[in-house]
Amino acid sequence: MPDYLLELSKNPAARNAVKKLNLPLPLPENLKRITGPWPEQPLAGLAVDVGHLPKAALAPFLAKALFSAGATVYASGSGSQFAHYQDSATAWGRIAKSVEADAKPTGYKPHGMVFDVTNAQGPEDLKAMYAFYNARLRSLASSGRVLICARPFDGAKDLGAAVASRAVEGFMRSVGKEIGKKGATATLLYVEEGAEDRLIPVARFFLSHASAYVSGQPVRISGAVAAPQAFSNTRSLDGKSVLVTGAAQGIGRQIAIRLALEGARVICMDRPAEEKATAELARQLKGSALHLDITDKDAAKVMADHVAKHGKKLDALIHNAGVTRDKMLVNMDEQRWDMAMTINLMAVMETTDSLLPLMPADARIVCLSSIAGIAGNPGQTNYATSKAGIIGMVKALAPSLSKKGICINAVAPGFIETRMTAAIPLATREAGRRLCSLGQGGLPEDVAQVVTFLSTPQASGITGEAIRICGQNFIGA
Repeated sequence: MPDYLLELSKNPAARNAVKKLNLPLPLPENLKRITGPWPEQPLAGLAVDVGHLPKAALAPFLAKALFSAGATVYASGSGSQFAHYQDSATAWGRIAKSVEADAKPTGYKPHGMVFDVTNAQGPEDLKAMYAFYNARLRSLASSGRVLICARPFDGAKDLGAAVASRAVEGFMRSVGKEIGKKGATATLLYVEEGAEDRLIPVARFFLSHASAYVSGQPVRISGAVAAPQAFSNTRSLDGKSVLVTGAAQGIGRQIAIRLALEGARVICMDRPAEEKATAELARQLKGSALHLDITDKDAAKVMADHVAKHGKKLDALIHNAGVTRDKMLVNMDEQRWDMAMTINLMAVMETTDSLLPLMPADARIVCLSSIAGIAGNPGQTNYATSKAGIIGMVKALAPSLSKKGICINAVAPGFIETRMTAAIPLATREAGRRLCSLGQGGLPEDVAQVVTFLSTPQASGITGEAIRICGQNFIGA
């Protein structure tokens, strides 16, 4: 079903009328998205303001991330920090500009605002971050990005540093809720010491339009998994074999399409009832089709045999298949409980275990959880339990898999515009769309973008995470 408020917001006259009349009618901003293959320079033609604490550590890495992505950079910080931007700019044939000294174009609206608060010693150091955004946030462009980098609070050397690091999360979440009306997002990257080089591709992704529906999220970047020797920022899945369960429709279909756009050979798997749609998608993507119910007794073996036949190895496994069987707990029969738990969780555990021997050292596993698994939902105790279990599985497996070079993560979509949400009663559907900072539902392609990034070599710094793709949903945030 179309989002009529979102359609109305495309009309400038309607937006002006709502603003002038001061009507209590939220008109969400149309989000900018990447629709084709990822470009080499996703920030080309876009300006980014960058600031640092005096002792912050990430200037050389942020400089490389921004200039390699094509951004026009206005940087501030100490002389040594600014020197990194000058050096990186020269390497990319660009000019590093100073936030304080260089004149900005008339009507300057930066796409990105990045602040490096690593090595904050206490809450008093956060005033520099406040001042940076206080002076600039009003000018942030629509569909803009706020990105903050800090050290993980659980690795802090003393109380002051731990308090400051955790306090940044509250700041970031609040900023996200303030800028959402612009279609803009806020993300916090917790960068472990020793994992700074892994920041570069992650910062590029979360500053780009590929991360359109991710906001209010802390994401940890660690050195637990070995980084690849080299990788390409475009078609980075060339030659890699990826299996997507539940690929015939909706989110799974978009994940398969996005993976193929980035070069993957996709094995499209869905239940036999979806045979026609699965086969057509596989032909379209020049992949292969696997008609199989993940709950079949021999599903794990059939999946392994198909991978061995068509790809020899499995570079990424995407667990997307799932069901809802909603009922209030007091009315929920045993069959509804068993079906949700079996398909959404137990089959995922079993097939993952069976397919691991086919996965090389740099493989990726991405599991679809749900915001319901984080916040709960009335009438979905079975679904929420299974999706919370997915997050538990990811966090439990991450340490052992990291020793093998494998990253495993979960994504937790919120209200995504699919056939399932189209069937929701109007009032409930409208509430679901508006209960987030961006004021609208996400699209299947928004989930596909994040899943695909987590499937690439660029995401070596992210493992054991559960990333919400929910427009910063107000529930459970």
